[in-house]
Amino acid sequence: MKVTLVAIAGGSGSGKTWLARELEQRLTPHAAILSLDDFYADLSHMPVEDRARCNFDAPEAVDWALLQQCLEGLLRGESVMMPQYDFTSHTRKPRRRRWVPKPVVLVEGLWPWQQSGLRDLYALKVFRSAEEQIRLTRRLNRDTTERGRTPESVHHQWAHQVEPMHAQFVQPQRSSANITLPHHAPAWRLNKLEQRIRTLAQIPTAGS
Repeated sequence: MKVTLVAIAGGSGSGKTWLARELEQRLTPHAAILSLDDFYADLSHMPVEDRARCNFDAPEAVDWALLQQCLEGLLRGESVMMPQYDFTSHTRKPRRRRWVPKPVVLVEGLWPWQQSGLRDLYALKVFRSAEEQIRLTRRLNRDTTERGRTPESVHHQWAHQVEPMHAQFVQPQRSSANITLPHHAPAWRLNKLEQRIRTLAQIPTAGS
């Protein structure tokens, strides 16, 4: 199978996960999403109280060697054993899941091509942009409802980790993106992006 990797980068709360899901739906059954979140390094060796203080918005929090191994396997058309991450305990789940590639793999996360060794693996790099206030509001809603955080802790983490790391590592990816898509992108731009992916992956237009 020919596998086309499409990277979707953007800051926390920029809408990159929404975009990945929208494209997956449009490209069904030819696409699947791979999240960088599952490649966070396992912190089970650390005391529980120390884990939450780690900076998960810095690239060094990710197991890049394992990610590259999985992506290269997918490009060869192989199924790979994908890790799963538990954000409540900041540890990797003991069981990996077998992941069978589809013609299009949408790799979404904060910095999918921040590491130079990964950049040439992607056929297309999409950067999702959004103003800081929009990103903060979305992060606040997510972390308080899904991850049991308090609003105070979210604001503190945003000021001391999220936004500084965004400026240092996330935003610079925009200059090397093939496409930059704002959070309020009109439908025609999504249609154009979908068609570009179909062309790269040699997937016929729906209904044709």
